Amino acid sequence: MQYRRFGKTGVKVSALGFGCMRFPTLGDDNSQIDETQATEMLRYAIESGVNYIDTAYVYHGGKCESFVGKALQGGYRERIYLATKMPVWLVENYGDFDRFFDEQLEKLGTDHIDFYLMHALNKERWGKIVDLDILKWIEIEKAKGRIRHIGFSFQDSYDAFVKIIDDYDRWEFCQVQYNYMNEEFQAGTKGLKYAFSKGLGVIVMEPILGGNLANPPEIIKGIWNEAIPKRTPADWALQWVWNKPEVSIILSGMSYMQQVIENVESADIARIDKFTQDELDIVASVRDKYREIQPIPCTDCRYCMPCPNGINIPHNFMIYNMGKMYNKIPRVKQWFASMKENGSSAASCIQCGECEEKCPENIKIMEWLSTITKELDK
Repeated sequence: MQYRRFGKTGVKVSALGFGCMRFPTLGDDNSQIDETQATEMLRYAIESGVNYIDTAYVYHGGKCESFVGKALQGGYRERIYLATKMPVWLVENYGDFDRFFDEQLEKLGTDHIDFYLMHALNKERWGKIVDLDILKWIEIEKAKGRIRHIGFSFQDSYDAFVKIIDDYDRWEFCQVQYNYMNEEFQAGTKGLKYAFSKGLGVIVMEPILGGNLANPPEIIKGIWNEAIPKRTPADWALQWVWNKPEVSIILSGMSYMQQVIENVESADIARIDKFTQDELDIVASVRDKYREIQPIPCTDCRYCMPCPNGINIPHNFMIYNMGKMYNKIPRVKQWFASMKENGSSAASCIQCGECEEKCPENIKIMEWLSTITKELDK
């Protein structure tokens, strides 16, 4: 296993981290982890050199931390760095910080968390927990030794990312969504470089875009099949991220043993700045082809927002594009149904036209919202 320096923490972490949000389950109930299979997978990864295990309060219906605590018994806890996260959107007062954290320590069967994250921070959530004096709480817990290193995972714009980093000079690491299709999404490449310049360790989640890049449509497969060297689409995606000098860890949410085996093998050969220009060009050609088959040319500029009828227009466009680009229509139909319940789906469009007057790309928004509803509202 390859190990990399984790920012200013001084810790060496495995290039591959085990993300614990996609364990195999018994049937369709996400909260019912197949503990026999999942334990085998987790321990195989540790025995293969993976030393960073990432879980969270809400994973697998709130049952993941308890399972991970059991799976790490028998000496495995001592062999790894354990990471979990504060569910900041559930925090209502200062006492909640202690309440959630104490519960997490008990579930995980440990007296400390090696790497503790504020979960899914955005500008609004960050402001909320700062007002509740989260910085004081962090310092107290670090002084007690119950938190060894502090960081955050992130879901917002680049500007919000910079603000969060700059607001607190004791951040030691961050976790961002990043892959070859998302260089300008959320923190993006600029965010990676900014965090790295501040001495933060950088963890990448969704390197295969939730598995979407692993099983491409035929037109994309054709490019990969002709590419040299020979790699699976998933391995191309992983190696592209590992090639970045700013990246310390890739988190993979693995759902069966074969994925663990393949990802460990990929991590063994991953190197920084390993890609040739030809390889970078191949990935760029795949990215360009994906964008060619993207039906709606939305840039997520959000000039169309807010919609007077409560529709999240960019999100509707995003899930529709994902369904078409990555052959995931059944999956995005489920997302659409959830959005319809809260009134943010395209089905709520009343064809007022206010959005089209603001769109710099001149997208026929009303027509696309109608198309999305016809195709996904089933």
